Amino acid sequence: MNHKVTPETQLPKKRATRTRDALCKALLSLLEEKALEQITVKEITAEANVGYATFFRRYPDKESLLHDLAASEIRKLLAMTLPIFYTEDTLASTQTLCAYVWENKAIWRALLTGGAAATLKEEYLQQALALAEETSSPKAWLPDELAVTFAVTAAIEILSWWLKQSSPPSVKEMAYIVNRLAISPIYLPT
Repeated sequence: MNHKVTPETQLPKKRATRTRDALCKALLSLLEEKALEQITVKEITAEANVGYATFFRRYPDKESLLHDLAASEIRKLLAMTLPIFYTEDTLASTQTLCAYVWENKAIWRALLTGGAAATLKEEYLQQALALAEETSSPKAWLPDELAVTFAVTAAIEILSWWLKQSSPPSVKEMAYIVNRLAISPIYLPT
C-alpha cells in the first residue's frame, strides 16, 4: 500500500506535534511549582490550552506524558554524555554536556529538581545502563555497570545541585566539578 504525503495528510501530524509540545511545556511549567502527584490532568490541559479529551487521545495518564517528555530529553542528554566515557578529553566532553544543560536550564531544572526528579533520574540511569551494555569502556577500573551507575548518578546529582543555586557556578566551573567528581574517579591513571 503506497501512502502519498500531501499537505492535507501533514496537517494532523503538525497538530499532533503542536499538541504534544503544548502539553509538555505545560507539564514542565507545573513541575517547577509542585510535585507530579499534586498536578492534575485538568491543570495540564488548562495550562496547555488543550481540550481535556484531547489529552486522553494522546496519553492514558500524566505519568505517560512525563515519560514521553523525559525520554526525549534524556536521549538528547545521553547522546552528549556517553562520549565522555570513550574520549581522552573528558573535560571537553563534560563542558559540552554542561553547556547543553545550561542552555536548556528551564527544562532540566524542572526535570531534575522539580516534582518528577526521582522518576527522571531513574529513567536516565536505565537508559544509560542499556546503552552501556552495547559498548564497554576499557579505561574504567570498575565493572562497566558500576562505572556507569556511579558516573551517571553522581553527574545527575551535581547538575541538580547546580540548577538549584541562586548564584550558580559557570558552565566551565561546573564541567570541571562534574569531570573531577563523577568522571575522573572511574578511570585508571595513565
